[in-house]
Amino acid sequence: MELKEALKTRRSVRAFKDEPVPKEVLRKVLEYAICAPSAINLQPWEFVVVSGEEKKRLSRRLIKAYREKRISCSPGNVKPLSPVFTRRGADSFSALSKYVEGTGKKFEDFINEGSCEFYGAPSAIIVCLDNSFSHRRFLDIGIMLGYLLLAAHDFGLGTCPIGLISAYEDEIKELLNIPESKSVVMGVAIGYPDVDNPINSFRTERDELDQFVRWID
Repeated sequence: MELKEALKTRRSVRAFKDEPVPKEVLRKVLEYAICAPSAINLQPWEFVVVSGEEKKRLSRRLIKAYREKRISCSPGNVKPLSPVFTRRGADSFSALSKYVEGTGKKFEDFINEGSCEFYGAPSAIIVCLDNSFSHRRFLDIGIMLGYLLLAAHDFGLGTCPIGLISAYEDEIKELLNIPESKSVVMGVAIGYPDVDNPINSFRTERDELDQFVRWID
């Protein structure tokens, strides 16, 4: 797959086949992911890859925590969003809700509990950052994540980056024996996509480039 094709065709997957991804394939994906650049080559990312029964245990634990704490998905903004951002979010939720209706679940449950169980993916990648780093190193994590998602797409895998799980960091650390010196930044659901599931037909739209760029010549 050419890079340009991967950039245009990659999408978040929210329904997966019940088929395990071989460890060697996951390893290859991560080998490409860590080719990403980082500030002074610090390579601050760390991964915990959970599969099989342990991944199911993690999902159950996170769903239980969600039902107790009710911390939901949100953009995490610290100030009211401008109309353009509000419109983009509303458009995305409206479009996705049409597909969620066919699942028989409430939209909130589908998104939040779905995130906590990694949308049924056979594996989950937990991305961590050492607490000795400042939050600026989240930039490096973001660059690496882009590499990871595209590498997985090239291997025929579906992915969905999941930020909600960081709200349940204590539960994740306890279950997976992650040291207190690490922060759980986010998770990635990864597996073979169920292409026949209508939910995977959903694709978000992008605004025109000129909405984002100011040219100075």
